[in-house]
Amino acid sequence: MGTIIQFMRVQNAFDPEATSAMSAAFEEVCHALKLAAGDTHGREVIASEIIELARRGEKDPARLRDLILRDDGTAQRPIRP
Repeated sequence: MGTIIQFMRVQNAFDPEATSAMSAAFEEVCHALKLAAGDTHGREVIASEIIELARRGEKDPARLRDLILRDDGTAQRPIRP
């Protein structure tokens, strides 16, 4: 299990609730896309996209996940863990 925190340039930019939401979305997207823990580049791209959406104000983990998967073209229906 990874965490989005390792990809954040400024660790304190988000409150704990936002960080938790982003981490949940990150894990679900990586799982849905079958990104291995060793795929640092792929995971960094996903993390960057989630962080940017959060900077724009999106804090709901399901919405973050769905927006990323939709952009990737894989979201047809919500992912259930």
